[in-house]
Amino acid sequence: MATSLGSNTYNRQNWEDSDFPILCQTCLGENPYIRMTKEKYGKECKICARPFTVFRWCPGVRMRFKKTEVCQTCSKMKNVCQTCLLDLEYGLPIQVRDTGLSVKDEVPKSDVNKEYYTQNMEREISNSDGTRPVGALGKAPGSSDMLLKLARTTPYYKRNRPHICSFWVKGECRRGEECPYRHEKPTDPDDPLADQNIKDRYYGINDPVADKLLKRASAMPRLDPPEDKSITTLYVGGLGESITDSEIRNHFYQFGEIRTITIVQRQQCAFIQFATRQSAEMAAEKSFNKLIVNGRRLNVKWGRSQAARGKDRDKDGVTESGIRLEPVPGLPGALPPPPMSDDDTSANYFNLAPTSAPAVMNLGLPPPPGVAMPPPPGFGPPMYNSMDPMAPPMAPPMAPPMAPPMVMRPPGQVHYPSQDPHRMGAHASRLGGP
Repeated sequence: MATSLGSNTYNRQNWEDSDFPILCQTCLGENPYIRMTKEKYGKECKICARPFTVFRWCPGVRMRFKKTEVCQTCSKMKNVCQTCLLDLEYGLPIQVRDTGLSVKDEVPKSDVNKEYYTQNMEREISNSDGTRPVGALGKAPGSSDMLLKLARTTPYYKRNRPHICSFWVKGECRRGEECPYRHEKPTDPDDPLADQNIKDRYYGINDPVADKLLKRASAMPRLDPPEDKSITTLYVGGLGESITDSEIRNHFYQFGEIRTITIVQRQQCAFIQFATRQSAEMAAEKSFNKLIVNGRRLNVKWGRSQAARGKDRDKDGVTESGIRLEPVPGLPGALPPPPMSDDDTSANYFNLAPTSAPAVMNLGLPPPPGVAMPPPPGFGPPMYNSMDPMAPPMAPPMAPPMAPPMVMRPPGQVHYPSQDPHRMGAHASRLGGP
């Protein structure tokens, strides 16, 4: 340390002695029962170089041991955690917080000016009630839209994980599962987040984490109102099971008259319908990416019109209340669309597979030359008995005409194989002949 603990100097009365550290919830850990070691005047503050009481603890299982890095005076001047140096209210770096609140707090960096500035701030802290920050931060406005969008609502315990084992990276670690460090591949050394300085974070300059968050804030999406002026409904998602109707109404009633509030417990969302479009636009502007109820960040969007909601409901199988219907097993699927091309104009209404031989249509084609067309049944010459004396003399029998080849045979009036006159075994009575 810069000053010996046994020497009697005039600065010894300014050495800090405290009973409990100023920590954020992430650094403290998720276990409410932790053991913490206290070392009076253990190290000097990394900002003001004055000895202070050092606390050391383990925030959880498979986590690394953490300790306080700055004194409580420096922590109260910036309203930050003594370990991670992030803002206690928003959980953001000092550079991001000062940019969002438009605060310009220039802490002197020389030893003499820093000591004088620290003594004045200690006097101001002792005169305050301790509930509000001091200095330029205490005179800043209450909140900022950008800070509310970037702020964390839940602790980020991954920040307490052990460091990467350098021996494992070189392939020389022999501890195996008993190694208290992480066996993971390190990040890119050219990554700006790999080079962080505690003084740059405290003074709010050249902080790579702050630069990343500020770039994210500049590219953050906006909630534009829909073109349909009849829409006065807002969708609120991520309610959980603990948020009630009265808690939602207590937040949204300040923007205007509320017509209805519908909560869908299964989807954990709600629909708030305002009486006027102006009230709905004001509520959407003031609540988008800013609404936090019971420690939960809620997602606010514009509702959709009845026509658009009906189309989506028919497409996705969702009811008007937002409940998704499960498909019923055993029901047939949808019929295929009708063919659009000219080749697929067959009237196949029952989705039958095509047969191997196409159906032959009975068309009355003329007989080939040299073949007489047989008369239809009932219209042939009159029939006489061979013993009747009035019967005319019968002409000598003539040889039947040669049957046309199979490929040239016309279908004519043949409907069944038994009616084919050229088929072997065909009876004359069936054909209507003599």
